[in-house]
Amino acid sequence: MKPFTLKLQDATRTEEITNVTSFVGEDTSGSFGILAGHARIMTSLTIGLARFRIGESTWKYLALPGAVLYFHDNALTLCTRHYLLDDDYDRISQALQQQLLAEEEKLHTMKESLHHMEEEILKRLWELGRKGTG
Repeated sequence: MKPFTLKLQDATRTEEITNVTSFVGEDTSGSFGILAGHARIMTSLTIGLARFRIGESTWKYLALPGAVLYFHDNALTLCTRHYLLDDDYDRISQALQQQLLAEEEKLHTMKESLHHMEEEILKRLWELGRKGTG
């Protein structure tokens, strides 16, 4: 099988993996595969797991919070905020679940903080309005 190069880019690092023989990912239209010589393609991957194979080895898994995928001239580039890479499906699935739960908790905390700030601003505006009319 003819190989291609996989370039992984996130906010803090870039990694290049050679001799990739197949890639499977998912976008909003569903699951799809890429082999060497594939036509140019650009799409947005959904949150979840993608996988690829180097040579005839077992699958390697990528946990992604979404990514932009671009394939051209036998090079597959994935740009994302961050990614996890592992050979073990169960381990990376658990890591992805933990990561998603942690992000959900951070989002909830941030929403609560914004709500509290809004309440304080409205309270201060109300107090300023009372002082201005009295």
